[in-house]
Amino acid sequence: MTDQHLAPGLLRQAAQAIAAARTSLTPLPALPEGLMPRSIADGYRVQSEVHRLLAKELGPPVGYKIGCTSDVMQKYLAIPHPCAGGVHARGVHRSGVVLDAAGFVRVGVECEIAVRLGKDLGPEGAPFTRDSVADSIECYLPAIEIVDDRYAKWETLGAPTLIADDFFAAGIVLGEPVARAAVADLVDVEGRALVNGRETGRGTGADVLGHPHNALAWLANHLASQGAGLRAGEIVMTGSLVKTLWLQAGDEATMEFSGLGNVQVSFT
Repeated sequence: MTDQHLAPGLLRQAAQAIAAARTSLTPLPALPEGLMPRSIADGYRVQSEVHRLLAKELGPPVGYKIGCTSDVMQKYLAIPHPCAGGVHARGVHRSGVVLDAAGFVRVGVECEIAVRLGKDLGPEGAPFTRDSVADSIECYLPAIEIVDDRYAKWETLGAPTLIADDFFAAGIVLGEPVARAAVADLVDVEGRALVNGRETGRGTGADVLGHPHNALAWLANHLASQGAGLRAGEIVMTGSLVKTLWLQAGDEATMEFSGLGNVQVSFT
């Protein structure tokens, strides 16, 4: 990767190509050489413009998702570091929602612990740690991340392009909130993923960078490096406890979390 950044005009063209493919459900091929993000930093610059372009259709960003926070997902995607993406307002659903599978290219789900912030985590507080972010958490929520393999072949795109397109993000499903004080320690929370009633994977909070608070601290530090921060009320998806589960029309997915409850989604 070169450190040279995409020129502003090319950055906008890259974002337009990604946003157009996403809204038309057209599998995204590798971008032309001149438009391909050349670094992780470039990927986030393009992502910011993609968010602006998608806001009219998907609503404003209301939080973040973090990918590649577990060993199983880092190995699956062959990316050895966390990656951040946005969550848009119209992509937030309540448990029990029934969604149209035709609204996705290839829909999948992930088993995640979400947090809702009660206090800001601004750049002035960096560097953040697992302990220092805890007091800013209002509650935890059992959650499903909806992902979409909207790529011609994601294995060939590279992390910067995947980051530019929010790293497979296609929405989230949230269960009932649980106050932070009511959960002894997320590290001990066990998550089970079930598809059509059959268990397909399980993991624990310890699988997410050692503790989901570590993922939140990573995100806060990442944003602080850009002069930005997290705000009270925002939702953060801390990363999947299990490998992505790819679904078909007619499938129902349920995630069960010890001490946090359940969350469910169906695709027709």
